[in-house]
Parts: sequence; structure tokens; C-alpha cells
Amino acid sequence: MKYGKIEDISIYSKALDEEMQLLIHLPHNFSPLYKYSVLIASDGKDYFQFGRIGRVVDELIDAEEIENVIVVGVPYKSVNERRRMYHPDGDRREAYTRFLAHELVPYIDDNYPTYQIGAGRALIGDSLAATISLLTASKYPNIFGKVILHSPYVNDFVLEKVEASQDPSRFSIYHVIGQEETQVNTQVDGVQDFLTPNRTLNELLERKGFPYFYDEFNGDHTWKHWQPDVRRAIQMVFGH
Repeated sequence: MKYGKIEDISIYSKALDEEMQLLIHLPHNFSPLYKYSVLIASDGKDYFQFGRIGRVVDELIDAEEIENVIVVGVPYKSVNERRRMYHPDGDRREAYTRFLAHELVPYIDDNYPTYQIGAGRALIGDSLAATISLLTASKYPNIFGKVILHSPYVNDFVLEKVEASQDPSRFSIYHVIGQEETQVNTQVDGVQDFLTPNRTLNELLERKGFPYFYDEFNGDHTWKHWQPDVRRAIQMVFGH
């Protein structure tokens, strides 16, 4: 089994007015002669370390179970910065969303052999990183055609943005939540019930008619449960 490599680079973001680190996983079969889909992970370092996402992608490509995929991880600098960029109330959320759509995507398309269409791009995230992934796809459905949500934080703002989506056929959603996520200890907002709002989101997405997969796993709000699910998520979203 051959494994790919991770390029650790940084690019300057005008929207955020700072250097942003990128962890770019190129699969073992990487060649400029091929075209690649792109999976962008907020909480990027966590997806590589705890989610083992690069290894999963390599194994699935090696088994010819998925198309060719480049993974772009966007790490956060601190817990406080993560909240400012990912939370619906975050003062840097709109700037981070612009960075993903208008700076990161053009950079990846300019420097790697990608399909350069919405159907060839996916966003993935856990918890608040899932929230910002859903909000970004809702705002830019032509740019991002797929979203993978591991236990997103959902509030009225998130539900309103999904409700306002004009054409649900534009992007597909993979959505999981744990049945034990009724008392999640968030670092700023205290203990919160994630399960009930996620079930509300599930009903809304079903009603709106998004191309959609939903499942509830037996577990809580931790990587212990998200990590095993990464394989199924990528298989379903990028499978042949």
C-alpha cells in the first residue's frame, strides 16, 4: 500500500488579512496528467490527525473505490479564532467564507489539476467546522457541490440560511449526528443539546429536497465516533 504526501504551505488571504496555513494531501497516484476532485476540510489539522483522512483517501483510491481526490486541510490558529471564523455569530465568519470561495478555490484550481466545477468540490467539517461548511455551500452552491457534516452546531440562523436555499438540487449533503449528543460541553456557550436541532435540520433538508444522506450513530460528540465515519462519508460522496 502506497501513501501520498502532505504539502504544508501558506497563502495570504485578503479577506482575512493574514497568512492561512494549508495542508494539502496529494494521493500516491498524483500526476498532472489526471484531474482531481477537491475536498476542503475546515478543522483541517484535526481531520488529518484524528480523522486520518489522508490515509483513508489513499486506501480508497488504491482499492479503486473512489475517484481521484486532493484533500485541502485548513487548520485553525486557536480555539478563539476558530469560533470567530466558524460560529454563526462569529465576527470573521463572512470573511472566512469569502476566503474559501474566492481565494482558496482559485488558488487550488491554479496550482493543481482540478475539475474546476462545483460538482468536483466538497466541504467537510465537524461541529462548528461542519456549520461553516454548510453555511458556505448554502451561500456558494455553484462553487461547492457537496458537503459532509459531522455533528454540526445548528441554531436558528443556520436553519434560516438552509430554508432560504433557492435550488436544493445544486449541492448534496452527507449528515451524521450522535444519539448521545444531548449534552455537548461547548467551550464558550456552555452545555448544549446538539441532537434536537440536528433532527430539525434533517427534517428541513428532507422537506427541501436536497440530495441527502442522514444517519444517527450510537455515540457522543467526539472523534472516537467521527473517525470511523470518515471512510463511509468519503466512499459515499466520491464513490464511482
